[in-house]
Amino acid sequence: MKTKKYLYACASLAAVLFMGSCADEENVAPTAERTGITSLTAYFTSGEYRDKAAKEWTVDGSNDMTDYVIPIPYYFPEESDNTNEEAIKAMKVVAKLENNCTIDPGLGILDLTKKNKFTYTDAQGKQRAITISGELTRSSKCQLKSFIANGDMTGVIDEENKTISLVTAEDLSSCTAEVVLDAHATISPDPAEAHDFNDGFEFTVTADNKTDKAVYKVLKQVPPKTDAGYAPGSETELFVNDLSMFGLPADPATTHPTLATVGKKYVVLNYGNGTAPQYFLKSTGTKVGEVNLGSAKATGAVTSDDMGNMLICNYAASGQTLEIYRTNDPTVAPTKFISYPNKLGVDIGARLKVYGDIDGNAVITATPCNCNNVIRWIVKNGVVGQPENKLLGTNAWGGLDGIATVAPVDETGDKGAVCDFYDGGNCQMFYMPDWASATPLVSNPHWGYNPGALDVCAFNNSRYMALFEMGYWPSWGLNGSIFIYDATNPASVTGSNSGSSALKYTWGVKDGPAAAGDNRFADVLLSLSQDGYFMYVFYVSNTHNTFGGLQVDCIKK
Repeated sequence: MKTKKYLYACASLAAVLFMGSCADEENVAPTAERTGITSLTAYFTSGEYRDKAAKEWTVDGSNDMTDYVIPIPYYFPEESDNTNEEAIKAMKVVAKLENNCTIDPGLGILDLTKKNKFTYTDAQGKQRAITISGELTRSSKCQLKSFIANGDMTGVIDEENKTISLVTAEDLSSCTAEVVLDAHATISPDPAEAHDFNDGFEFTVTADNKTDKAVYKVLKQVPPKTDAGYAPGSETELFVNDLSMFGLPADPATTHPTLATVGKKYVVLNYGNGTAPQYFLKSTGTKVGEVNLGSAKATGAVTSDDMGNMLICNYAASGQTLEIYRTNDPTVAPTKFISYPNKLGVDIGARLKVYGDIDGNAVITATPCNCNNVIRWIVKNGVVGQPENKLLGTNAWGGLDGIATVAPVDETGDKGAVCDFYDGGNCQMFYMPDWASATPLVSNPHWGYNPGALDVCAFNNSRYMALFEMGYWPSWGLNGSIFIYDATNPASVTGSNSGSSALKYTWGVKDGPAAAGDNRFADVLLSLSQDGYFMYVFYVSNTHNTFGGLQVDCIKK
């Protein structure tokens, strides 16, 4: 009884305090009067993209609005030729409202070509008649994303100054060009026709809306570089793709996706389930086609060296042979490069990494599952050495779900390697300068993240490391992050993953609609443009259901 009396007393006191706070009008002025309807989202109700959001529209100044017009993109996906002319006639509309605000009748499937009538009631009980409709909207994007002159001369695009630098001493009086633009934008004059680029030449890119334009000037020059590393502030998102639009299996847990670049223009996505890897334009993420596998098997990983040579391998159980193939053209069948009889007693092939140029000097690593070993090949002058089984001084890692990435940090093997993996809730990166003893690097003490996606490359007199920490359950708020570190001295990448003094940039990964069960897997890849002005960061995850790309440059502004 005493306990009950005490609880009643506390409840009475809380009621008094609550009533007292309500008497202060300044503390209870609701925000809903200002914001009301904060967003409207239109979803497809049929077809290939059913239940996907066609447009999430953040409403600005909704307290004054009576007519809400959702800007539905004319094309979906943006880079496709699929129009929404029919889809807009039946879309499910969902509103995000401030507390105590209502829309009557409730929203549902609407014909957005019409003004659908509703009554909106704010938090104070005030009502107003509103309409909700949609409008097909042409894109305002007009960026020139790639410029290749005479078939093999890559232009260095300075987006801030709208210049395209051709780094050459050749005569450019009669040049053609291949370009990549924002989806549905156009360019004039036609770059496929011969033009004189010696003394400067201008192209105009016009957006699909026919209003927004950008003028780019082609210059024969060498743009200045920063003294070392990339230019802060040059971080640019290239694309974010929803994997469900590119054949991700219904159960993403059956995949272990990895990435590579091939040639100058393409990035490759391999699911690791035996289906043909797909290749995309690096600059836009637009799918071009499927890789010609020839005799290669796509059950393992892909990766690439600094010159756009792609490696692809099978997933080999103990007693099977790991077969690594190579190619620099996604349309040409790859040739066998390395055969490794797997006598390790564990599986191998889920992760490959390369540092350097496999036609010159490079180090290749293949990380087995359920151990703390790595198989290493050193390439000298294009000749592959014998496989070396290196025992690293770390804890043992698990299978696909917790497998480590072991990434070399130079092209000779003399400077060692770094690795990171999921270790029972402790996400710890290690540096092995001698491929044996392990020095702890950055760590993440928080449960629910897998840091197994790791890569290293040299760029403009510096060395960078990219770490992709994938959230196991994005739907629970465990968002993924990509961390870019200055790893010129690998031993300096210490502290917390997000607070290290070596940290240069953090990128929050956008989630797709799916989350995986077992075999959660991600990959990150650092890649360089062959002109040496750009570094690309590509990433993929089967929990975030996302495949995306970023770029930085070393252009001195």
